[in-house]
Amino acid sequence: MDKIIIIGPAHPLRGGLATFDERLARQFMEEGHEVVIYTFSLQYPSILFPGKTQYSSSPKPEDLNIKVRINSVNPLNWWKVGKEIAAEKPKLVVVRFWLPFMGPCLGTILRIIKKRSNAKVVAITDNIIPHEKRPGDTPFTKYFLGSVDDCVTMSLKVMEDLKTFTQKPAKFVSHPLYDNFGPRLPKQDARKHLGLPSDVYIFLFFGFIRKYKGLDLLIEALDTFLPVQKNAIILVAGEYYAGEDEIKEQISKSAHRASIIEHTHFIKDEEVGLYFSACDSVIQPYKNATQSGVTPLAYHFECPMIVTNVGALPDMVPPGIGLVCEPEPTAIANAMDEMQKFDLDTFERLILVEKAKYAWSTMTSALKNIADE
Repeated sequence: MDKIIIIGPAHPLRGGLATFDERLARQFMEEGHEVVIYTFSLQYPSILFPGKTQYSSSPKPEDLNIKVRINSVNPLNWWKVGKEIAAEKPKLVVVRFWLPFMGPCLGTILRIIKKRSNAKVVAITDNIIPHEKRPGDTPFTKYFLGSVDDCVTMSLKVMEDLKTFTQKPAKFVSHPLYDNFGPRLPKQDARKHLGLPSDVYIFLFFGFIRKYKGLDLLIEALDTFLPVQKNAIILVAGEYYAGEDEIKEQISKSAHRASIIEHTHFIKDEEVGLYFSACDSVIQPYKNATQSGVTPLAYHFECPMIVTNVGALPDMVPPGIGLVCEPEPTAIANAMDEMQKFDLDTFERLILVEKAKYAWSTMTSALKNIADE
């Protein structure tokens, strides 16, 4: 039995990164390893956090060993945490990297671990070039990458970006499916629970709302789409992280604002299944992207998808699983029209085949193979 350390968001923090890290830990544990997650006591200073709270209201997972230790802005803390992790003598340290801001903190912790132990350090790099650029992005990213042995990316776009920063070994592994949210529920039961109409076609826009995710394009597409297919609505489910004033003004001016239902608050893990069970399809009208955590959710709940032709979004949406369109309103509107005529019989057959490609064991096997090299 090997000891594995995961460094990244986990309870009491919330969001997709925390969900991923906790699910990854459970997979390693199922395979017989001892796993400890080191998460943040302070992830972001409040002035840098775009949402309402960084913390989960869900109970702590009792099956996981989560140590709340890391202060992202305190160098003395980085030294202390690095020594503590090194003293655990792990064989493998898996660290998440999603934002250059974390480069100084994580890069320093990892350097201390490597100096004081024989651990292999592998970074799962969600992003290398961030969606929203800030001063210091390039030197912070370079500093972080200088502290790792290998990298794993979950999109070919991130792999391309990574190669512009480093020639260290890197492996592509598809984003595993989020299979920890329970089964799909009966559609009408989910709609009743969420207070949604029972007799309309629902397109689900899900997740934190940021400018690059193209909600403005979707609202503009609605004015093109609805005159053709009036019996449809957009359900926006997720907390605003950027652009709230602009989107709300756009909705207020839309001729079809009554066809937009807003559940613009943080969606707890316990509620995720309700939204994917209530919808008819999922729509991701992103303007740019690397990979997306929404796509694995749509796979798990077996929802057809519309995605735009950006980043790695089309990679998981082959014919029969969903539709790919350009990131502009008319193309999105045409895809929405086509989706209402989608061949669900073929989809239900193909989705079972595709889901088998995205097992968590594929990710853990890749990480363990790197550690053994």
